Order: sequence, then C-alpha cells, then structure tokens
Amino acid sequence: MAFAPKAGCPMCGTIADAVTAVQTASSSTPHPNVSPDVLWKDDNFTAYRESVNPVSSKGHIIIAFNFHVPSLYHLSSSDLPLLASLRDLAKRLLSSISPPTTPGPIYTSPIPARNDAHFRIGFITPPFRDSKIPVTGHLHAHAYIAPADLLGWWRGVAYSSLAWYAIDDLIAEIRESVSNNRVKSGYEGRTSAPIDSVPEAGARTGFANGNEHTIPSIAVCDKELGES
Repeated sequence: MAFAPKAGCPMCGTIADAVTAVQTASSSTPHPNVSPDVLWKDDNFTAYRESVNPVSSKGHIIIAFNFHVPSLYHLSSSDLPLLASLRDLAKRLLSSISPPTTPGPIYTSPIPARNDAHFRIGFITPPFRDSKIPVTGHLHAHAYIAPADLLGWWRGVAYSSLAWYAIDDLIAEIRESVSNNRVKSGYEGRTSAPIDSVPEAGARTGFANGNEHTIPSIAVCDKELGES
C-alpha cells in the first residue's frame, strides 16, 4: 500500500495509539498506551490536542494524515476534497474547545457556528519545523486559536509567513493551477468565496477533448457514501 506506516515514525506511533484509544473508549480498564488527548479518528485523519507544547493558551490541535505522506508535495488536485474535509474538521474541533466569548442562551440543536476569525489552520513547510514538535516526514496540519501567546521568537519562525502555509491559500492555489479561474487567496473574506461551497471544485483534470487524467486521491473512500 502506498504511504504505509513507517517504523520509527513518532506520528505513525501516535496514530496507532489512537486506534487503540478508539477501540477501548468504552472500556473501564485503563490502557497504558492510550492518549487522553485524541479528539478525532477516522479513515483519513487523526486529531489530538497538543497539551504539552501548545502555541496558544486557547487551544492547539494537530491533525495528522493517517497514511505516512511525506510532505505537501505528494498531494495533487484530486486531494482538494480531502483538504477541504481537513479544514472543516479543524474548525469543528477548534469550536468545540473554544469557550464562548460572551455568555449567551443555551442552544439544543443545531449549535450556532462560532466566529472563526481567530482560527489558524495550516502547515509548516520544509525545511522549517516546530522546534517543540520536531516531526518531519509525516504530513500533519496545525490548528490553533490566535493569538499564539505561548510562542517564543525562535519557535515563532515556523508559524510566520516565512514558513506557514495556510490551508485556505493551499486550496486556492491548487485550484488556480488546474483551472482557468483565478481563485484569489489571502484577502479578507476569502473563506466566504462561493467556490468554497463545492469541495470537489478543481479536483478533476482532463484534456480539451474530454479525456480525463485525474490522479487518484490518497484519501480513503467512504463506500457507504458511494465513493470510489
């Protein structure tokens, strides 16, 4: 299998422990290898709260690709829905750990969306890395609530414009590379662009004669949803 788990990779080890956590979540017997900070696990991602060295006192989450994907450069336009899914997952998890800014009414269903203007979701690009979380060679995203008040100046380089690749910009630039549409990125209101309501936009590529040459996505398809 492509991007199979790699022996000795700390992120692959965390993902393996998360599988154990999910399997034993309903058990009353504690398991020594279960991380209490795992927030989400599905076929494509494992998300956990960074509680040892967070960059923000308000919340810092790491979302790792379950496969041992070495870097961003192994992604293609067919992975746009996967990136959109990662972005949505990060926003939901940050909302779940973010306390409301002001007291308000108690809602039953549905829960109103929080203002995500302070959410930062993206990747640290090589050769830079987080000096406190020095995992390289296994693709993972960082999601935190600004401000990053726990960063020192040296660690802050990895989260600056020098190394930080916001997921909105990554999605927009991949779309620009495979279409005739100019999808602006990096401006106010970018996240409300109509094209973002279609996660699959730009995922398929082909020739003018109608022949498609889309590269298969690394995502695990959900058979129950009819994906293939």
